[in-house]
Amino acid sequence: MYKFLFLFIVSLASAQNYRFVYEYRMRPDLNKKDSIITDYMNLDTDGKKSYFYNAAKYERDSAYAATKSYKDLLSSKNYDQNLSYIIEKDYAKKTANFYDKFKTVSMLIPDNEAPKWKIEKEFLKINNIDCQKATANFKGRNWEAWFSKDYPVNDGPYRFSGLPGLVVSLKDSENDHVFNLIQIKKINGIFSLVPKSTKQMTFAEYKKAIGGFSFSNDDVESISINKQIGKVDIQLKDGYIAKLGTDDMKSGKLDEKISKLLKRTNNYIEKEE
Repeated sequence: MYKFLFLFIVSLASAQNYRFVYEYRMRPDLNKKDSIITDYMNLDTDGKKSYFYNAAKYERDSAYAATKSYKDLLSSKNYDQNLSYIIEKDYAKKTANFYDKFKTVSMLIPDNEAPKWKIEKEFLKINNIDCQKATANFKGRNWEAWFSKDYPVNDGPYRFSGLPGLVVSLKDSENDHVFNLIQIKKINGIFSLVPKSTKQMTFAEYKKAIGGFSFSNDDVESISINKQIGKVDIQLKDGYIAKLGTDDMKSGKLDEKISKLLKRTNNYIEKEE
C-alpha cells in the first residue's frame, strides 16, 4: 500500500480531519534479533479524539463491511496479528483506551497514564520538518521522540501524546519499536470501527490471555482451499486470516503449524502495566 517514503505537507488549519500514516518497525520475538516486521499504522484525529490502528486491517474490514464479499476479504492485504489493536484517545478526558479482539471476545484496556516527557534542547530536520527531541520512560521502556510544533496536533502513535506538537519519529532505546511519520492526509471522516460490546481487563490480563493461545477447530470461522495454486486461507473468529499451503493440510501437525503461525509477540510495547 505505502511502498515509498512520501510526505504530504499540508495546512492543517484548513482541514478538520487528518490522517497521519506511520511506518512501524517492530521485533515481535525477544529471542530472535532478526524477527523484524514492518507494517503501516494510521492515526486519525478530528481535534477531539484520535484513533490509532493498522492501515491494512482497516481497509480490509471497511471493504468487507461494505460488500460482505468473502472473496474480496480473502484477496485483500493481510496484516500482522500483533497489530490488530486500536488505541482511542480522548483529548478532553485524557484517556487512551486499548481495544483488541481475541477469539470471539472484544477486549478493552482503559488507561489514563501518559508519558512524562522531558523536552531536550536538540533539534533536527526530518523530511523537511523541523523537529525537537523529547525523552521519557514509559511502561518500562526508555523512549526518544522527535516532535514538530509546525503541526497543532499534540498526539502521536500508540499511547504517546502530550508533547507540544506532532510526533514525527519515535523509538525505544533497544530499537524494538520504531515509528516514523511518512504521510499526512486530509480525510472526510475518521476511524469509526470501535467495538461496541467489550470485556474490560488490565493489560496484564490481556497479555496472559494472548500468550496462552493454542489453536483449535473452534477458532475457525471458515476455510477456503485453492488446489490450483496450492493455497489455504483459514479465517479465524477474531477476523484474522491464516494463510497456508495445501501441503500443510496433508501433514499430521496442522494444529501445531497454525499455532506457530499465530503465535503472538513476547516483546510488547508495554513491558510493564
